[in-house]
Amino acid sequence: MLTTDAELMTEIRAKFAHVASCPFQGPRIFFENAGGALTLNSVVETSTLYASIPDNQGRDNPAAHALVATIKEAKADMALFFNAPEGQFFVGESGTELSFRLIRTAVMGTPMGDVIGSTVEHPASRSAAQHWAGLAGKPYISVPHDTATGQVTPDAYAAVMTPDVRVATILHTSPVTGIANDVAGISAAIRAVAPQAFIFVDGIQHASHGRIDIASYDVDGYVISPYKLFSRHGYGIAWASDRLSALPIETLKDGPAGNWEMGTRDTGSYATFTDVVRYFEWLGAQVSDETDPRALIEAAGAAIHDHEKALTDALLFGSGNLPGLAALDGVVILGGTDNADREGLVCFALDKVPAADIVEQLNAQGIRTHVRKADHYSGNILTPLGLSAAVRVSLCHYNTLDEVRTLLAAMKDIADT
Repeated sequence: MLTTDAELMTEIRAKFAHVASCPFQGPRIFFENAGGALTLNSVVETSTLYASIPDNQGRDNPAAHALVATIKEAKADMALFFNAPEGQFFVGESGTELSFRLIRTAVMGTPMGDVIGSTVEHPASRSAAQHWAGLAGKPYISVPHDTATGQVTPDAYAAVMTPDVRVATILHTSPVTGIANDVAGISAAIRAVAPQAFIFVDGIQHASHGRIDIASYDVDGYVISPYKLFSRHGYGIAWASDRLSALPIETLKDGPAGNWEMGTRDTGSYATFTDVVRYFEWLGAQVSDETDPRALIEAAGAAIHDHEKALTDALLFGSGNLPGLAALDGVVILGGTDNADREGLVCFALDKVPAADIVEQLNAQGIRTHVRKADHYSGNILTPLGLSAAVRVSLCHYNTLDEVRTLLAAMKDIADT
């Protein structure tokens, strides 16, 4: 288990840039992973290499051929990592931009009918669905989430489904609560009533915690932001089913049918995702005896999940003589203190200390967290709870129990003061 294997944890942390210090702040503990995870050193090296290459794909020269081969390899790695043997992958400006593109294609390319999504969703999908539903003149059905658990359930979708639903959106994991939703169960509830609906999933927050399995979801679109999956800023990755790609999509006249890519792609984007997949395979080999690449990725995902659960349990319930966040006077834990679907994130508020003040005091001690405000990003989660803001502590598998203990000690002082 990563939590108790000090040698392996040292190896893991050595593979990431700025794991223990910030080039602007100095030594710090990084608990802001939901805002953007640490970057693999291999990604930094690969980005530098491909940023220096002047050639484009599609030419008849050795460099161009190498670029094409790099992209082909990366798309195969994407299919492996996401477990998506069918459909196609492509990169774009960001996860949000790609969410808008896929949802727009589904809404505008289907007959009149309903569009459905939930109140727990990030605006990357919810705003896109509502925007394009409005322009298409299609009713938008809003599925309420459970404010206590921070989740939306298959039953909640089923309760408001209609046979006229043409497009549905699902959030895999909330970046505010850290609670995952049952994507396969929700998809099944949708298809039980509207089997031909196009189903889109926002996997941006879920990705870094491993265990993506598109083949088991029965969906048509899935999007992530690789800067939250140990790669870098500047691109997003989308997967589109063959039936979604068969709809009218924006593409060059007389160009290849079903081609989502517009203009020359950044080969470095593709290449850096291959680095991510190789890292997951390496980690899987450290924690299992598997040899098959997909099995290695699954083993890595399981180890990540177990380690992050140990960290969030320590955050919530304490470690040694340090009380957990759940024991602090006047605390609210978003999603509840005992939620089996939590993924590497604890979001909380204290009634005596404003969230912004807590984040500021932690940062002064070299502990990086983030304040979530009841704005257009997080108001859908915070406002029903009567909160104007909350503190988000987001972890990844390279974080340690010692780092958690440092935060708990700081929080004890802040709460006592």
